[in-house]
Amino acid sequence: MTEARGSAAPNGDTHARPTPGTPCWVSLMVHGMAATQDFYGSLFGWEFVPGPQQLGPYVRALLDGHEVAGIGQLPPDRHLPIAWTPYLASNDVDLTTETVRLCGGTVGVGPLDADEAGRLMIGSDPSGAVFGVWQVAAHRGTSISGVPGTPAWHELLTFESASVAKFYETVFGYEEEPVVSADFDYVTLHIGDRPVAGIHGVGNALPRDRGPHWMTYFEVADTDDAVSHVMDLGGHVLRPPQDTPHGRIATVADPEGARFALIESPG
Repeated sequence: MTEARGSAAPNGDTHARPTPGTPCWVSLMVHGMAATQDFYGSLFGWEFVPGPQQLGPYVRALLDGHEVAGIGQLPPDRHLPIAWTPYLASNDVDLTTETVRLCGGTVGVGPLDADEAGRLMIGSDPSGAVFGVWQVAAHRGTSISGVPGTPAWHELLTFESASVAKFYETVFGYEEEPVVSADFDYVTLHIGDRPVAGIHGVGNALPRDRGPHWMTYFEVADTDDAVSHVMDLGGHVLRPPQDTPHGRIATVADPEGARFALIESPG
């Protein structure tokens, strides 16, 4: 993680259409929706309301009345990795879907309409990491940021950054800013002069049971307290809290195994 701050500029204007390529929503598909809502509700203070049901039971998480994230129900026979999936904004999801295919990605779901909320596609990049694409209509996406319980950053963990960065740049029009280092493979994706996501090449350090995947960082007031709360709620600590130039960060997993990071911003 290199540019966590600045990526989470306040997004309180729910009427603004997100710039194409901007992470605008994050969603989690699970087997036990009720238990998952209890976990994240207790951890982040989220409340839940029903959302579009095109892909099965689905709820939106609210923080102080603002939409933050989504949680959906996996069919019992679908044994997919449980993972938070970022949705990247597009003004034309059908065109973006075709570009994904042409650039070596795979389309898994859609494009399809989600009631009056918008139009979506779920696919994977050439390395296999899953992401979504969202074309807004009534639902503008995450409408609050920069406070505890909201997404602060999205980072792709993959084998190496160079080739997969070209995929995202071609599909979404990002500009990249590599970290020049012999032993740290990292690219920050920018829209204009604003960092919006990162790609971290970790080689053989990728989990064998997971492969390349996107990681969502959630803002917390106190990382150590949040980690303790995760454990009390039945989650797991994958990387204990550590201080970084961007804040105090820990990597954890919920009771179903979805990995995510917690970040307490400096100052």
